[in-house]
Amino acid sequence: MEIELKIATLEDLLAMIKAGDALFDYLIKPERAQEFLNDPRHHLILAYHEDQIVGMASGLHYVHPDKDPQLFINEVSVIEAFQNQKIARRLVKYLCDYGKKLGCKEAWIATEKSNIPAQKAYLAAGGIENPEAIVLFEFDLKQ
Repeated sequence: MEIELKIATLEDLLAMIKAGDALFDYLIKPERAQEFLNDPRHHLILAYHEDQIVGMASGLHYVHPDKDPQLFINEVSVIEAFQNQKIARRLVKYLCDYGKKLGCKEAWIATEKSNIPAQKAYLAAGGIENPEAIVLFEFDLKQ
């Protein structure tokens, strides 16, 4: 089965809408997708099988006054029918290679301890598990 990876552009928007919440967490909001795709610090790698998007990895690169550029990998997803075919690890590697071209010196991603498939994909893509336990805090900014 042929899987092609590519950096998303506005030309991919209709295919992204079609993939919807089978691939993304929610249905695509076209105005937000356009904003994301037009932002040079946001990156979306798509995995296509023929004309269907079957996987994606999103991230952003950022700078900080005391650090070299870093790549934060935000989400990695593969639709159920295409899972366990090494697509997620390919997406992560592709995004990391792209981050390297952008000058990033480090990439990072977090996942839940219970998400064993994600952990396997990240290790297979060359990731190294940080032995330091982290605690995640979320802030509801809607109120």
